[in-house]
Amino acid sequence: MYRQWLDFEKPVEAVEKRIEELRSYSTEDQKEHSEEIAKLERKRKKLLEDIYSRLTPWQITQVARHPNRPYALDYIQNVFDEFVELHGDRLFRDDPSIVAGLARLDGRAVVVIGQQKGRNTKEKLHRNFGMPHPEGYRKALRIMRLAERFRRPLITLIDTPGAYPGIGAEERGQSEAIARNLQEMSTLRVPVMSVVIGEGGSGGALAIGVADRIMMLEFTIYSVISPEGCAAILWKDGSKADLAAKTLKLSAPELLDLGVIDRVVKEPTGGAHRDPDTVYRNLKTALVETLSELDNNSPEELIEERYRKYRTMGKFL
Repeated sequence: MYRQWLDFEKPVEAVEKRIEELRSYSTEDQKEHSEEIAKLERKRKKLLEDIYSRLTPWQITQVARHPNRPYALDYIQNVFDEFVELHGDRLFRDDPSIVAGLARLDGRAVVVIGQQKGRNTKEKLHRNFGMPHPEGYRKALRIMRLAERFRRPLITLIDTPGAYPGIGAEERGQSEAIARNLQEMSTLRVPVMSVVIGEGGSGGALAIGVADRIMMLEFTIYSVISPEGCAAILWKDGSKADLAAKTLKLSAPELLDLGVIDRVVKEPTGGAHRDPDTVYRNLKTALVETLSELDNNSPEELIEERYRKYRTMGKFL
C-alpha cells in the first residue's frame, strides 16, 4: 500500500488509511466490509480526480519530486529490454548519477542515458541526489558518440535538480562539460528523443536534452532554475516558491503551449508513483511512435530540423 502523501492529498490520506485498515482484517472480516471498501475506493478515485485536475504549478513540482516516483532505472528495466550498462568517462571516473548503456525498445537496438536518483540515504549519497559531476556528462557524451558510430537512436531520461555545483565539479570543468554536450548533441546524426520523467533542472537537464523530440510526463517540471532558487533571487525569500513556480511556466502543458516540448505523456490520476505500470506502457508507446516518425528523416534532415527547432523555440512579447 502506498504510504506517503503530499500536503494537498490529506483528504485522500484519510480514505486510504481506512482502506488499508479494513484490508488488514482476516479474510472473513474483509468479506463483511467489502461493500464499505468498494465505497471508499470510489471515494478515493473521485478525490484524486478532483485534486489532480486542478494542481497548481507548485503542487506539480511536489509531485515531480515525489520520492516514490519511478526513477530512470525503473523505466529502463520496464520500458526497454536487454539493457547493458556502460561505465566511465575514460578520463576521470564513473559517475553513478548518470546511467547509460545499450538496450532494445520494442525489439529495436537503441542507446539509453538517464539521470538516476536514490531511494534511501545510502543510494542518494551514491547517486549524489541525481546531480551529475562533469565526468557524468562526459560519460554521457561518450555513449552518445557510440550511438552515432553504430547508428542507434538515442533516448535520454531527464530527472535532476541540476548539475552538481560543488568546488570539485567546477575544478574539473562542469560548465565546459555541459557546453560540450550541447554542441555535440546538436549535430548527432541519429534520432534523439528526451523525456523529462521528474525534475528537469537548468543546464544539468539540458546537457542530455538537446533532442529532435522532447517529451514530458504529465506531472513533471522543466525549468531554468528551481522555484526555491528563483524566489531567493527575485524576492530574497525562498518561501515564495509557489509564486515562482507559477511565474516560471515549468509545467508540461505550459511548455507544450510555448513550443519548448513536443509531447505530454499521460500519467495515471494521482501521479506515476500510484500506478507505475501504466506510465511504463504510455511512455513505451510514445517512444515507439515518435521513433517511427523520426525514421523518415535522413541524418542531414535530422540536424537541420533540430537546428530550426531550437532557433524558433518559445514565444516572445
